[in-house]
Amino acid sequence: MAKKLAGKMKLQVPAGQANPSPPVGPALGQRGINIMEFCKAFNAKTQEMEPGAPCPTVITYYQDKSFTMDIKTPPASYFLRKAAKLKSGAKAPGRETAGSVTVAQVKEIAEAKMKDLNANDVEGAMQIILGSARSMGIEVKG
Repeated sequence: MAKKLAGKMKLQVPAGQANPSPPVGPALGQRGINIMEFCKAFNAKTQEMEPGAPCPTVITYYQDKSFTMDIKTPPASYFLRKAAKLKSGAKAPGRETAGSVTVAQVKEIAEAKMKDLNANDVEGAMQIILGSARSMGIEVKG
């Protein structure tokens, strides 16, 4: 017999750094999910990723208190800020430039994010990443 779905929730947790403190603990605890079991499973799955990279995670939990998780790649803005060596994007995108990235860096980011993007090929994925860069005030050079 199939498990009875109780709900889904989304969290953004740093890779390899899930712990029972807020915001992870309370969010899981009020839904009856075993917090330590989640932390151990999440940290094990993200140990090969860059430590501290924000990982959007969709947690599906069931009435028998079990859960499954789908860990996605870090957001494009994280990769763009890292490539441009920035702390944050421009305060007024379109009017000011916060930094710049190369086309090769954009292609590398698009390939890393490919499985989570709604694109048929790398060129389409690059267009999505270029849009994110534009909205952050990051220009793309050559």
